[in-house]
Amino acid sequence: MSSDPIKNTPGPEAKNPFPQVNEAIGRYRWTICALVFFATTITYLDRNVLGLLKATLSENGVFGPDKAQQELNYSTVVICFQVAYAVGMLAAGRFIDWIGTKAGYAWSLFGWSVAAIGHAFGHHTWSFGFWRAALGFTEAGNFPAANKTMAEWFPKKERAFATGLYNSGANIGSIVAPLCVPYIASAWGWEWAFVLTGAVGLIWLAFWYKMYASPAAKLASGHLQRAEYDYIHSDKDEQAAEQADTKGARVSGAKLLTFRQTWAFVLGKFLTDPIWWFYLFWLPAFLGGENTRKINEYLAAHPGYSGAQADIPGIISWPFAVAVVYTVSTFGSIFGGWLPKKFINGGMDANKARKLAMFIFALFPLAVLLASRLGAINTWLAVGTIAIATAAHQAWSANIFTTVSDMFPKKAVASVTGLGGMAGAVGGILIARVAGLVLSHFTAIGKVELGYGILFVVCGSAYLTAWIIMHLLVPKFKQIQLGDS
Repeated sequence: MSSDPIKNTPGPEAKNPFPQVNEAIGRYRWTICALVFFATTITYLDRNVLGLLKATLSENGVFGPDKAQQELNYSTVVICFQVAYAVGMLAAGRFIDWIGTKAGYAWSLFGWSVAAIGHAFGHHTWSFGFWRAALGFTEAGNFPAANKTMAEWFPKKERAFATGLYNSGANIGSIVAPLCVPYIASAWGWEWAFVLTGAVGLIWLAFWYKMYASPAAKLASGHLQRAEYDYIHSDKDEQAAEQADTKGARVSGAKLLTFRQTWAFVLGKFLTDPIWWFYLFWLPAFLGGENTRKINEYLAAHPGYSGAQADIPGIISWPFAVAVVYTVSTFGSIFGGWLPKKFINGGMDANKARKLAMFIFALFPLAVLLASRLGAINTWLAVGTIAIATAAHQAWSANIFTTVSDMFPKKAVASVTGLGGMAGAVGGILIARVAGLVLSHFTAIGKVELGYGILFVVCGSAYLTAWIIMHLLVPKFKQIQLGDS
């Protein structure tokens, strides 16, 4: 096995070894990262359409005629996605570990593209719920496959950074969606918004089949240099664990649940994934509600006003605001992967680097506690606090995904990721129902902003709670042997 190029890089290059490493050994692994990035972008492009068209779908009677009941019906559709996503996560991780990354990812993306297009044929709550469930079940394959790809193609020192890069695709999808979906719906009808966004995934499949294979296969075909192959496999603890696993047999889900490491990841995802779901599905409604509140307050104070509502002070373009939030989140995702890498390159132990980075990222979501209060002053102040919180979530996400490959051998990465994803989806189900009930109640009494304030308290405190629980369960992230008791 060749030595680590970073450690052998002399002089000032050691301060910033990343470009030199790529130049010396090749960079095909980053092509693979780009493919996963675009798949994740497509995932969130398809996933965001519902939230962006919530008002349009409500006006067209999809969620029923009663306004308060519409909130509950909308949350029901969201829950259909979440239930199917939870079940799909449990199945997808095992399926991808069994069938392999290439075929597993391809089947998943083909399935969710068809399901996304199918929304165009749903015209009431339950038919929409069916297609939403189909989307959730098939999209469940994205992150187990993506995380397994990162474990196969990147050494531990680069894994969080690569994860942060591909995970930023979630933000790019969330940026692109509000910039195009409302306009497609306005020009051609809401059905076409689902059809066109769903069709994008079918294009990705051609690139995936042409460009993806395992590092060993790419080495054999000449697309991967031996130096890069050796660099990818340079983590001695992982190699020792794989060599110790002489049987190489699949590990049952029941066996995985006997490890504290599994429960640390599962509980961390259960507590923090729902927060992202909440922002994803309710952020457009929150910002639209802030506009409505300001319009009503202004008209009450100026009963003779006859100008355009868009000219009322404090009114913002909520699609643009959503795009701003997810643009900021993109930088959070990349920074989230870069920071522990910076700590490690500075000589810090990988475990301490990961733990310290996650603690830092757990503090920033507390800013969202001020969102409702600041929104009453200026909606852009609320947008700013939510942007900070979503950026912190993506930074946290880049690291919590990487803890799986830190602690488990590659053959179990997708399965453990699936278990955590299922837990996150269950948490999403709970927050969707709670959000629906809370917002329905406060909408009925005319104080919806108070309902959002309560929900933001939950959103702000979840990450610090998760970090504490994970630290207590696993004081040190280190590779385990699945034969351990």
